[in-house]
Amino acid sequence: MAAEKTAPRLEDQWRDILSVHARTMCEIDRELHPHGLGASDFEVLDILVSGAAAEPGGTCRVHDIAERVHLSQSALSRLLGRLEKEGLVERSMCQEDRRGVSVALTGKGRDLHTEVRPLQRAVLTRMLTGE
Repeated sequence: MAAEKTAPRLEDQWRDILSVHARTMCEIDRELHPHGLGASDFEVLDILVSGAAAEPGGTCRVHDIAERVHLSQSALSRLLGRLEKEGLVERSMCQEDRRGVSVALTGKGRDLHTEVRPLQRAVLTRMLTGE
């Protein structure tokens, strides 16, 4: 009986989380669109800037980026291809493991991240704290 009372509440909480996520991603997309970026593009740039998964030389393995963004491997590959074509990142073979691919920000990518980061953070503040 207790499980029956708990289930709808958990489902409602889950739906609320999904709703906040969807609205927040849409707002980030709207804010960043004039700069040629979407929310997922920004997330990849932000991961590269943070260096959380960085290898020596300031690069990140694609595998490590994939673990932090919510995209399929093929969607991430297409996204990285677009960012590379726009001159925001560079891809290269991993020095330690020739099967892997590393990604590094270019100066242009770092500059664009610096320019749009306040926009993304403002959306997060507005959507997640109500300020």
